[in-house]
Amino acid sequence: MRNKFILSSLCLSLGVLAVGCNNQKKAETTETHDDHAGHDHSAHDHSAHEHSTQQTNPAPAAPQTSAAAALSIPEFTFYKVKSGIKYTKADIPAGKNTVFVLFDPGCSHCQNEAGGLSKNYEKIKDINVVYVSMNDPALMSQFFTTFGKELDGKENVQMLWDRNQEFIQKFHIPNMFPANYVYGPDGQLKTYWEGEKNINEVIAEFHK
Repeated sequence: MRNKFILSSLCLSLGVLAVGCNNQKKAETTETHDDHAGHDHSAHDHSAHEHSTQQTNPAPAAPQTSAAAALSIPEFTFYKVKSGIKYTKADIPAGKNTVFVLFDPGCSHCQNEAGGLSKNYEKIKDINVVYVSMNDPALMSQFFTTFGKELDGKENVQMLWDRNQEFIQKFHIPNMFPANYVYGPDGQLKTYWEGEKNINEVIAEFHK
């Protein structure tokens, strides 16, 4: 019965993420999370996920949403979009902040953030920036060349395909795209937020 419940919850979660930008806005996650409209479409029904708000005794030091993000980088296996080569936790360069950006290639907010980061690449060149999506790799392959040219081909920036939907199983299930997760050099979560925010704030959070 427990396995059936987990499978059912995962299927529902995939349904939420499949709608891309048409996601309902969440409550603020940290003191740095602004009140941007992000992907707010209040008509979208998330009643199926109301069980996640019943979480009790959350970790006091952790940023919180309806379900907290992973407090440390979990083990994962994603795949580089252009080469198909596996990319795991062990491949993350050490000694730097690492930011995971869960995105949808067709999401305008994701496109805007990529464009802003591209224009300010010099400010994030010492950050590991890991873009992750469950979308068709064919749709992901042109994302940087179209919306973030300065990010394309950079050693510290990865474009990864989440073939097995590991992100929503191990990291977090967001309600809005892009969803940004900042981990320190020790692999511990520093902050995260969902939806679009001012690019200067984004860059400041990357360096938190």
